[in-house]
Amino acid sequence: MNKPLLLFILSFLCFASEAQIVNAYAKVASIDGAQTTLIVNNVNEASHTFTVGAKVIIMQMQDDAIGTNTTNASTFGDVSNIQNAGKYEIGIIASRLPATGTPNSITLANALSTSFNTGANSSVQIITFRDMGANYTTTANITGLAWNGNVGGVIAFETSNTLTLNHSVIADGIGFLGGVRSNDNGGPVCVAGNSTNYISNNANYGGKGEGIYKNLNANFNKGRAKILSGGGGGGDHNAGGGGGSNYSTGGQGGNGYNNCAAFPAGGLGGVALSSYISGSRIFMGGGGGGGQQNNTVGSAGGNGGGIIIIKANTLVTNTLCASSIRISANGLTSANVGNDGAGGGGAAGSILLQVNTFSASATCPLSVNANGGNGGNVTNAGAHAGGGGGGQGALLYPASQPTVNVTSTTTNGNPGTDNSGGLVSAGPGGGPNNGGIIPNSPTPLPIELISFEGTAEYNKIKLTWSTATETDNDYFTVERSADGIHFNSIGKVDGAGNSLSTKNYSLYDTKPYPTINYYRLKQTDFDESYTYSKIISITSENEILYTIYPNPAGTSEPVYVLFGKNHTNSVELNIYDITGKLITTTTIKDLTEDNQIKKINTGELAKGIYMIRFYDGIKNQVKKLVIN
Repeated sequence: MNKPLLLFILSFLCFASEAQIVNAYAKVASIDGAQTTLIVNNVNEASHTFTVGAKVIIMQMQDDAIGTNTTNASTFGDVSNIQNAGKYEIGIIASRLPATGTPNSITLANALSTSFNTGANSSVQIITFRDMGANYTTTANITGLAWNGNVGGVIAFETSNTLTLNHSVIADGIGFLGGVRSNDNGGPVCVAGNSTNYISNNANYGGKGEGIYKNLNANFNKGRAKILSGGGGGGDHNAGGGGGSNYSTGGQGGNGYNNCAAFPAGGLGGVALSSYISGSRIFMGGGGGGGQQNNTVGSAGGNGGGIIIIKANTLVTNTLCASSIRISANGLTSANVGNDGAGGGGAAGSILLQVNTFSASATCPLSVNANGGNGGNVTNAGAHAGGGGGGQGALLYPASQPTVNVTSTTTNGNPGTDNSGGLVSAGPGGGPNNGGIIPNSPTPLPIELISFEGTAEYNKIKLTWSTATETDNDYFTVERSADGIHFNSIGKVDGAGNSLSTKNYSLYDTKPYPTINYYRLKQTDFDESYTYSKIISITSENEILYTIYPNPAGTSEPVYVLFGKNHTNSVELNIYDITGKLITTTTIKDLTEDNQIKKINTGELAKGIYMIRFYDGIKNQVKKLVIN
């Protein structure tokens, strides 16, 4: 084979094996009062588009969770109020503006139940929940757009039946960013002040890693203190950065030059978020803090892992894989250093696998990993400081944890060594390994209402709705209103509890208002929490619409009744004189859509005024007939 052809083939194979992005992303700048219209910017549709009818995920990536914990103390960056950080909902696009090109607004079919925060210290994004079809087989590794402070960090897709993985799904290091290393600065060694530089804008200290609080204050950028799930930066001098966090805490950075245990200057590890994690609240991994340097050989903190959400009835691996298949959201390990401080490891992200059946082959096993990154090592013989290990992530299964040819891990990152001899003063990520594996998660993907519609039928209205998934769904209540404001219950339908397949429901309103009826669904969980659907309006067709002609009529002239369209029920027709005496009774049984005109027997009627009563078994209606 000639050399140019060989180079072409190798280049093609390399390109074909590159990971592909499958989602579109946009920052949500604001949400209207009706909780349906999202103003968006920073739109990235390079790999997918926001299309009417498509599913999307609205996710609170960051929120003002720091509260008042902003003083120069070790408590800086603790969680004051988690607010909506990590929460997400599924929606369906009803419309978008403009209809083509880059959208600047997206309207959802149903109102959001969460009041997402779009303020200064918050960040919300919308991601397409990519529908890969009924059955999908991967053709290359799948990844996501790396988080850039506004969008990215999430991989989300679904198949209604079988997902065959011949490749991996990888969100390693696409989460929150690691902190920068310091400027070169040979500060004081082993003095008390080194331990208390928790917050600063001094570039001589390592930068804090990024986390679930959107930091806009330059004075918070540097220093030892963590910033929620972001690890703290290393201080004077040559101290290591702290590890980022997610399910578990990040490890503290190494003490500093000559292992100054008396006055440690290493960055503090990010806070544990395990108490907040559920199937409807998940987080990207926090970034590790940057190391402190004076010889230009320190390292930045590792990036955190991203988020993976996959929904499928069956997940299959087969014998076509060249190596083991993985679904991973690992934090990144910080780079090793020379005679300076090393960065902390990035925390692992989160993986939610809403899969009914796992069918991994022995020749192509599946590994599912949300492991923290390691702190950077010092390769120099002198004692400097390694970085703290990143915390483990979260791995959620809606049912039991799969074990046949499937290996699941959520491990903490290891601390880096202080020198080539193996001295360690940094800490690992916190908690026991694999603590972040959460089987039988009580809240996998929240209830997803596909549709809620009504159809007017004769004397009643049929209400129908469908769900794609259900979690802890106790029952639905159908509520009706005459004005669209004041609602009353007209019926209750039991929910499916927990379901991963489409469920269809219906209820008849047998006594609708004669004009416009407004309806909404109230969905109630087992814990009695509830949400409302959008409001729909239906015009009733429950009257017996008819016309008598001619009217007035002559004594020998035939009289007809034209019944309203689609009136096909049996009708009893009674004729009364002006005194209320019953003259005749006739039952009309053969009304059809093509036979709506019936002749009335009026040959015996003298001149006068008569009343004709129509009764269909439900409603009475009376109309005057004049015979001249």
